[in-house]
Amino acid sequence: MQGLSVAIAGDNALASAFVVWRGFESSLYKAAKFGYNGVELALHRAKDIQAGKLDALLRENGLVVSAISTGQVFADGGLCLTSESMDERRQTLDVLLEMVELSGSYGKTLNLGRVRGSICSDKSEGYFLESVEELCEEAEKHGVTIILEPVNRYEINFVNNLDEGVALIRKTRMKNLMLMPDVFHMNIEDDSITGSLERNKDYVHYIHLADSNRYAPGRGHLDFDAIFNILRKIDFAGWASVEILPKPSPDEAAEEAVRYLLPYIKEGGKAIA
Repeated sequence: MQGLSVAIAGDNALASAFVVWRGFESSLYKAAKFGYNGVELALHRAKDIQAGKLDALLRENGLVVSAISTGQVFADGGLCLTSESMDERRQTLDVLLEMVELSGSYGKTLNLGRVRGSICSDKSEGYFLESVEELCEEAEKHGVTIILEPVNRYEINFVNNLDEGVALIRKTRMKNLMLMPDVFHMNIEDDSITGSLERNKDYVHYIHLADSNRYAPGRGHLDFDAIFNILRKIDFAGWASVEILPKPSPDEAAEEAVRYLLPYIKEGGKAIA
């Protein structure tokens, strides 16, 4: 496993941005202070990043970018790759292509969550496949992997579990389209978190960690001993990233999560109570 990352966003992130901290400078400082190895950047647009300033902050704090996530792209007026409007699909794709280029320098990994869109007609899946192939072709030029995140049925009706994600990926010819399981969503949708991770192991590239209630691991009922045992069994070599509700406060949530999870990642041991 490459390390433990935490989701952050800029000061001007949309209100709906699902991150632990806001403000790149303070977030990077806190991530390093608490013991994280990297940060996952939740961006609205590629221009959110000032490359020179971010590079300096990463060096100063001894961190790297694990991935770029795109939830804010969807949150901005529902932009998605299955829109019935060709113009809106093109707009969405253009925004994502800019993020692909940025990902070539930061993380080499771009997440597709709800921005993939919903199934609204019998053409929706085809719209997605057409767009994602163009996206993956461009991503390949930059050495970037596109990771598809299954999301629970209460948020989207298109790709809710890992099996559905793999079935969709197999309909493409793209080798750089992979999965990003999120154990919070898996707890709702997959028949078994460990069983689904094992049978879909060839596609698991990156993982989101949160407990069953979306709080820091240790505050819910998920069995992280079993989760990390299966990750070791399948030789998972990617990043694990914390995407949790920032409660009771962002600092408390982030500190609880890293204290609970780092022993698994560093030692292969159990969490600290």
